[in-house]
Amino acid sequence: MLEPERQLELIKRGVVEIILEKDLIHKLERSFKENTPLRIKAGFDPTAPDIHLGHTVLLEKMRQFQELGHEVIFLIGDFTGMIGDPSGKSETRKPLTKEEVLENARTYKEQIFKILDPEKTIIDFNSRWMSSMAVEDLIKLTSHYTVARMLEREDFKQRFTNQGPISIHEFIYPLVQGYDSVMLRADVELGGTDQRFNLLVGRELQKEYGQKPQCLVIMPLLEGTDGVKKMSKSLGNYIGISEAPREMFGKIMSLSDILMIRYYELLSHISMEELNALKQGITGGTVHPKKAKEDLAFEIVERYWGKDAAIKAKKDFEHIFRDREIPEDIPGISMASTGWLPQIIKDAGLAKSTSEAIRLMKQGGVKIGESSLSDPDTKLQPGEHIIKIGKRKFLKVKVAP
Repeated sequence: MLEPERQLELIKRGVVEIILEKDLIHKLERSFKENTPLRIKAGFDPTAPDIHLGHTVLLEKMRQFQELGHEVIFLIGDFTGMIGDPSGKSETRKPLTKEEVLENARTYKEQIFKILDPEKTIIDFNSRWMSSMAVEDLIKLTSHYTVARMLEREDFKQRFTNQGPISIHEFIYPLVQGYDSVMLRADVELGGTDQRFNLLVGRELQKEYGQKPQCLVIMPLLEGTDGVKKMSKSLGNYIGISEAPREMFGKIMSLSDILMIRYYELLSHISMEELNALKQGITGGTVHPKKAKEDLAFEIVERYWGKDAAIKAKKDFEHIFRDREIPEDIPGISMASTGWLPQIIKDAGLAKSTSEAIRLMKQGGVKIGESSLSDPDTKLQPGEHIIKIGKRKFLKVKVAP
């Protein structure tokens, strides 16, 4: 293990807040002295089947703790997922079914080991203790927190002030999340800024159950490609770790220069010394932002797809945007006769729905060559057509005579 002071220096990279830093130092010193790893917990509700780069901010911090020699627990909130996390919501969140939760949890387990070391990662499910909890034990758990304390939480407070509905089960959520820390005897819990209240509940419950309270390492919420709102699949500003290498590379290249630095800080594996040198180089004009962005895109694509895929993604990007060429391996479909273009785009997986395809067409985002196909009723003539959708997607459509 590294000296505790050096560990803390590395842990603080990209962190918004540590609660409490002096307690964390004491835990690190004890761990170092006794050569005993700390138990690091991070919980993930399987609310969506795919992990995006926003999720990996916590995963990267977990990986860092692993490299420092600590024990990492990836907790899948299959029980809390069926409640629905109310954090930051202006209305009651719709719970997932058990089947949805289990399917999403399965894909989570497949994806996280692109970042975490499987040999050093404990995967657990909070249904292990919550599903068998007796009613009297649940009532006892609820007795450790008051309604007044719950209403200190900003989203609950706003809804209460605006006379919006707050379901009783929503109060249960932070209690269950906090109880997870009790059951796992967590030394440290990681979470985003939107989870701050829930993480604090964990500290309080550990005290109530006679444990030393966990320290909290609170990470920022990563902005999506729009640079404004937090990365979210529903907002369409996400970069999924399972996206095609070319798409991932292109999305990272579309980031603003300012946002690029934030991605470097939270996602890149370069050292703090290298990061500081990069920032100085960009500010001083010795490093071109485009080159820095290419290096970041290459690093992230290589992480999830390998070096060969990263090399090809970079080559494809240069062909499309610098040389104005069309990539070699674009998807294609053959048709006996011409069809409705929005339906074709949707069926090819290049738009979520025909309405999204129509919107793209009307905005000039669908082209053959330099000609925009703005009319949704456009019929393709017999022959082979290369259609460009948005900035980086292509589709080869072959229409029989």
